[in-house]
Amino acid sequence: MRRLGHHRQHGKQGVGGVKGMLAKLSIAVVVLLICTLSLLFSTTITGSSGSSGPSEINVEELWESANSGGWRPSSAPRSDWPPPPKESNGYLRVRCNGGLNQQRSAICNAVLAARIMNATLVLPELDANSFWHDESGFHGIYDVEYFIQSLRFDVRIVERIPEIHKNGKTKKIKAFQLRPPRDAPIDWYTTVALEKMKQHGAIYLTPFSHRLAEEIDNPEYQRLRCRVNYHALRFKPHIMKLSESIVDKLRAKGHFMAIHLRFEMDMLAFAGCFDIFKPAEQKILKKYRKENFAEKRLVYSERRAIGKCPLTPEEVGLILRAMGFDNSSRIYLAAGELFGGERFMKPFKALFPRLENHSSVDATEELATNTRGLLGSAVDYMVCLLADIFMPTYDGPSNFANNLLGHRLYYGFRTTIRPDRKGLAPVFIDRENGRTAGFEEAVRRVMLKTNFGGPHKRISPESFYTNSWPECFCQTDKQNPADKCPPENVLQILDGQLESEVNSESESLNQTNLTVSER
Repeated sequence: MRRLGHHRQHGKQGVGGVKGMLAKLSIAVVVLLICTLSLLFSTTITGSSGSSGPSEINVEELWESANSGGWRPSSAPRSDWPPPPKESNGYLRVRCNGGLNQQRSAICNAVLAARIMNATLVLPELDANSFWHDESGFHGIYDVEYFIQSLRFDVRIVERIPEIHKNGKTKKIKAFQLRPPRDAPIDWYTTVALEKMKQHGAIYLTPFSHRLAEEIDNPEYQRLRCRVNYHALRFKPHIMKLSESIVDKLRAKGHFMAIHLRFEMDMLAFAGCFDIFKPAEQKILKKYRKENFAEKRLVYSERRAIGKCPLTPEEVGLILRAMGFDNSSRIYLAAGELFGGERFMKPFKALFPRLENHSSVDATEELATNTRGLLGSAVDYMVCLLADIFMPTYDGPSNFANNLLGHRLYYGFRTTIRPDRKGLAPVFIDRENGRTAGFEEAVRRVMLKTNFGGPHKRISPESFYTNSWPECFCQTDKQNPADKCPPENVLQILDGQLESEVNSESESLNQTNLTVSER
């Protein structure tokens, strides 16, 4: 009002004064309009990128599967895929070392290697004893009969190398042992390995973790990996039943999230993140690292700043709280023995008290005696696969989480929360240094840039076993002929090809027997 009175007083000075005032007002209006448009434009841009402005995450939407974009899982062959020939070049034995994730990927690679070399695959050996300290083996974890039957269109599989009976004598085939190079290309198998197989009748590849290149420019080979991983590798019926029982009990109370809390001694020692621990604990971690990993200069502050350290349980809780999950959220923890004990779990429990694990949901004697063995890991795997939301806290190389991320993607783009540790590192460092203003908003901005389980391009170092899109998916609306879904009767087609091969083999055998009898 005072500004209006001021203008009225100057209005008595004449027309020139009025014109000057109007000119100034016009300029002011134009400037204001430009600023307003700039602000709106800026808000639109930053809102879409999540770099500034208020950021919200719809938690209710996260409990549902991600948008498929018209894609569905499909690992059936889409081009000519003949059944395995009646005669192979020999037998392939492999020893799969490491944990459950490494073993699964190694089994997939073994099947593919057998197909590439036209070899008969001997049921893969699981090096369970050295890692898990149990001797379950393939028979104790996976449904062997189902595995062999599922892959009948792809490779011949036997449980052991058969003995040769000739001239009344029994002879055993001794497999020639080879150590494949890491991420060996296909031509290593078609030259070096195949040559030894033809010489000796059988080869034994050990160790066999990461021994076949992941990125192969042949979609049908990649789809075979998916058929093994997501179809043929089915846990034994009692493990499936136990897992489903746990999921049913959890889901009876509503939605639940599964978290793979990777805060164990081996991963902390591998990452070289020691400084948050007490001197005695640091000594244990450093000793473990020296005994198990190559020597390397590691500086905690540098590792932390680039997101190389596993998230602490408290940091996991703070991320979820910032995203909008409250203390009524039900969480299933898949984890080994957490290093540092209860003091690291206490802040997490304060934020999310409704915690469960397989022992608390189903305290069967079988699980109680094999919590940290292959059985416990298999049950955790299935519960995490079927959970409404899955969150790995450290999806590094050769990790349990990698296969689960890929399996959940294939299982129907089920929601995953994958914290960007590098993006979150400065946010947590600021909080530790007392700069807490805007903390939750900063966390949300980082998380909004991540993928929550929908189809997305695989970019190195992301593994094929973490993301098999687009090779193992097809488009329902057929936008691109290369992404067209295979015919509905694809199994009947493959079955017909296999039956034709078997009949041809029988006729050949009968002809041979007839020739022998005539002689």
